[in-house]
Amino acid sequence: MAGLGLLGLQWSGVTTTLRCLCGTSVAADAGQGIADVHDPRLGELARVSKSKRVVPATLEVSDLTRLVRGARRGEELGGELLAHMRTTDAVVLVVRCFHDDQVAHPSGRVNPLDDAETIELELVFADQAAVARRLERVAKTAKSGDRAIVAEQELLLELAAGLEQGRPARSLGLDLPDALDLLTAKPALTIANVDQGGNEQAVEELRAFGAERGIGTIALDAKLEAEIAELDEGDRRAFLDDLGIERPALEEVSLAAYAALDLIPFFTSGEKESRAWTIRRGQHAQEAAGKIHTDLARGFIRAEVIEWDKLVEAGGETEAKRRGWVRVEGRDYVVKDGDVLNVRFNV
Repeated sequence: MAGLGLLGLQWSGVTTTLRCLCGTSVAADAGQGIADVHDPRLGELARVSKSKRVVPATLEVSDLTRLVRGARRGEELGGELLAHMRTTDAVVLVVRCFHDDQVAHPSGRVNPLDDAETIELELVFADQAAVARRLERVAKTAKSGDRAIVAEQELLLELAAGLEQGRPARSLGLDLPDALDLLTAKPALTIANVDQGGNEQAVEELRAFGAERGIGTIALDAKLEAEIAELDEGDRRAFLDDLGIERPALEEVSLAAYAALDLIPFFTSGEKESRAWTIRRGQHAQEAAGKIHTDLARGFIRAEVIEWDKLVEAGGETEAKRRGWVRVEGRDYVVKDGDVLNVRFNV
């Protein structure tokens, strides 16, 4: 399961955001929970298949820490935190945009852009230290003339120069090996924690800031979303209608995080259940089959495939087959976002 790490300054709303995303699945003492990926396509598939159960894709979410403004060159990020951050697949920056006289701000005033820069620089400083240590080790062997070592040294020097300018690794356009495991190379998403006023100017500034650094931005009223999440389905819909909201922003957050990780869903759908399964973009049908069960990958014969909207349009599998919309694909078929698969296998 892919993991997200929430990171923000003090009193930015990280804990509230975690509870919004994960609801009752949050383990309060551990600051972790499981967030459903709210994909409306799954409900449509369940409707036409008359499924008894609906199972969404999920993401693991962790509350990493609250940073303190003024920390110097990554010292705020201790060894335990760094180790925890490196186990997450993506970082979610929670930035305060809301105004509340009852909730203090570390610097005495709400300045979302300044807060975002503070968080990003702390991660850059931590990466600078990691790259400097790696450069020191590589320099000792680069004198041998080994081409691979020399190439790595050149890459590290270019990376160090970019980080020195305060630029995150993901924005430098470098082909970075996974072994470096840099924090600012991880996919990232900014949650602009707004109030009911919307704070549009602050959100637009954060979007522009993020665009330069390869970070998407979603506006979320965490306090309001927490209230919505506690309502039952009927009351929730009525509440949203009263506010003129088509769907909770929380649903956009889970989908945006999913996209930032370059994950896509494929579906299985039938009378028993409709379920979303998670794969990396570009994975093949046999690999997708393995996500359902290892036996399906081991004994893979073929996959019957149809686009989710075609299945919905047909009103079910029988009619979809009659119209010739169900294709037979082999193990090397690259699964697309929204494909519905029925795997044939033999073990």
